[in-house]
Amino acid sequence: MVGLAIVAFVSGTLVSLSMSRLLVSRLERVGERLGMTEALLGVVAALAADAPEITASITALTHHQQAVGAGVVIGSNVFNLAALLGLGAVVAGRIVLHRKVVLFGGAVALYVSLICLLAVVRVVTPIVALVLVLVVLLSYFGILGARRSVVTRIGLPRQWSTWLNEAIVEEEAELEEAIRPRRGTVSDAVVAFGALLIVVTASVAMEHGASSLGLRYHVAEIVVGGLVLAAVTSLPNAVAAVYLARKGRGAAALSTALNSNAINVAAGFLIPAAVIGLAKPTASGVLIAGWYVGLTVLTLILAYSGRGLRRSSGWLIITVYVLFVVDLLIAT
Repeated sequence: MVGLAIVAFVSGTLVSLSMSRLLVSRLERVGERLGMTEALLGVVAALAADAPEITASITALTHHQQAVGAGVVIGSNVFNLAALLGLGAVVAGRIVLHRKVVLFGGAVALYVSLICLLAVVRVVTPIVALVLVLVVLLSYFGILGARRSVVTRIGLPRQWSTWLNEAIVEEEAELEEAIRPRRGTVSDAVVAFGALLIVVTASVAMEHGASSLGLRYHVAEIVVGGLVLAAVTSLPNAVAAVYLARKGRGAAALSTALNSNAINVAAGFLIPAAVIGLAKPTASGVLIAGWYVGLTVLTLILAYSGRGLRRSSGWLIITVYVLFVVDLLIAT
């Protein structure tokens, strides 16, 4: 049984991570074919890259392993901030960011992290939390997907619509060098669908393998989800972020990390929790959600105050993530 669990975990991980990159590239092409804006293409890419952690989380929650399911999503969000932004800044030396992008995307990211924390501590029910998150997320994605002329006509005060248009333009400028897909074809859509099926299947096997090994060796569920699966399922995003940072295009990592985290909470945590329900709050669960909010706040403050992230800021973010790991291990 142990050997089978190891095979399931390793093979599921390798297949899931390799196919998720194919899924991202093909969906970007399909999005280009549909005429999506650069900012909305970034959201599509983040959603596709999140397929492993979302699937692993849903699988765990459906098997009533709430600690694993919540840990995968929330833990991967903490890891994303450290790997995509912290490590990216260390590799690049400096990532220059637009302040309007930090404020616009950061406000949404912080809001989602706070609602996530409220859901974990049961201040609000998963259904209420899901509604609160979807209202803001769908509005945000709608604005990103709209053309500038549309934003101008939606009835906001002129100063607000002008600010939003400038924020969207600046976010697209950050994403432009990271997302340059060619126009997709029907074959790209077919390949994307096939890749999605493979990613989902492999991620289910990966989650089963990790949970079995954790049970066999008496590893706490929150550690299996919040540290092991969280880091493994986020590796594609981390590798892509480091690659872009080395090429001097690390600015795209901010939108990718923030959008990825928001989608993770909505699709991988709140939607299944609204259907299946959540277990009673645990100290480790609250701890991991609290660290998610805290590291989000710290990252946004550093990004805004420094008009980007310097190498020192990157090291600080990574150090805080290490402290999170230590704190979680001690708590369990």
